[in-house]
Amino acid sequence: MTHTDARAPQTLESTSPTGRRLPLLDVLRGAAILGTLMTNVWLFTGPGAEWGALQSTSSELSSGSLGDVVQGAFSVLANGKFLSLLTILFGVGLAIQYASAARRGQPWPGRYRWRALFLFGEGTVHFVLVFAWDVLMGYAVTALLVAWLLTRSERAQRRVMWWAAGLHLTFIGLLTVATAGTGDGSDGGGTVSREVVDLYAHGSYLDQITFRLENAIALRMEPVLTFFLLVFLFLLGVRLFRAGTFGTDEKARRIRSRLLAWGLGLGLPLNVAAALGGPDLFLLARYGTAPLLALGYIGLIGAVVDRVRRPGPLLTGLTSVGRTALSGYVLQNVLCVLVSYGIGLGLAERLGDTGPWWVVGLWVTVCAVLMVGSTLWLRRFSAGPLESVQKWALRH
Repeated sequence: MTHTDARAPQTLESTSPTGRRLPLLDVLRGAAILGTLMTNVWLFTGPGAEWGALQSTSSELSSGSLGDVVQGAFSVLANGKFLSLLTILFGVGLAIQYASAARRGQPWPGRYRWRALFLFGEGTVHFVLVFAWDVLMGYAVTALLVAWLLTRSERAQRRVMWWAAGLHLTFIGLLTVATAGTGDGSDGGGTVSREVVDLYAHGSYLDQITFRLENAIALRMEPVLTFFLLVFLFLLGVRLFRAGTFGTDEKARRIRSRLLAWGLGLGLPLNVAAALGGPDLFLLARYGTAPLLALGYIGLIGAVVDRVRRPGPLLTGLTSVGRTALSGYVLQNVLCVLVSYGIGLGLAERLGDTGPWWVVGLWVTVCAVLMVGSTLWLRRFSAGPLESVQKWALRH
């Protein structure tokens, strides 16, 4: 049973196997895209930009200044949470394509392999030219494995899912203990070298590309270290979809109510505690407790959507971003590069000493641009620009 026909509309990933729209998926995907920027915006605007993230984890609520408190609040609400949500939704999309292929009687994974490889290529280009912390490459590799796992029994899938979770938590736990034991994170991380700070503040675009390529191993470690987490979240997305979590019936609402209660009731306190624990618990906060809060967000956003009778500008904007998720993800990073780095407006250096509010303003502005822009785009086109390129390439 293979992936859907390359000629099918991109919106298929927000439909059920029977072809009925699942509007909640578009809203969730839009929230996940804008939510990842809620974390990444601090990478673009911090000293040393992308490389600085490897040297500093000082976004904890325990810090004294107002700026650190604001950044810490962003971290509690967003760091790792929307990345986990986006990963779950990618698993949902994979499950939908598998179900659609089964309905059409097509072999699986079949041509889906080409779609995953094309995504890997898109991620590679995005990493080299735009943003070192690209997620698409890791998603593509994980998708190839999970696509094959979908041909196995559900019992085998459950075993792999929980084994992946166990291995991931063990690994992150050991890394956390090791970090705390050596005291590497006790002061919020090291200081970014002046040379790297100047590279992003004044260096040329070619110099930045060269720097990414020269340090590709270090900058590509996140998807390697979190591979088992990605597998778990992909398969969790498959299970949530098959359970009917994203539908509009009473069963779906009951599932989302449980996700809301457990995800927020347990996930929020755990994430606050991890943030208060300081830099030593950074890995545990981003890669351990974050997925639980992400499940709570599914329940929370679902509850809001259930109560909206007539979508307003916010819900419409989120839906539009969700339908153009790949384009939105890349565009938001391009915009932040042009605003923050020296190759553009260079505001990261100019406003670096003015506090966190301009960074919050940048996030709000980019979100507004994406919501308005995607809404206007979809009035003329059925898919986002990068989605259309992908569809065209896979058709030929």
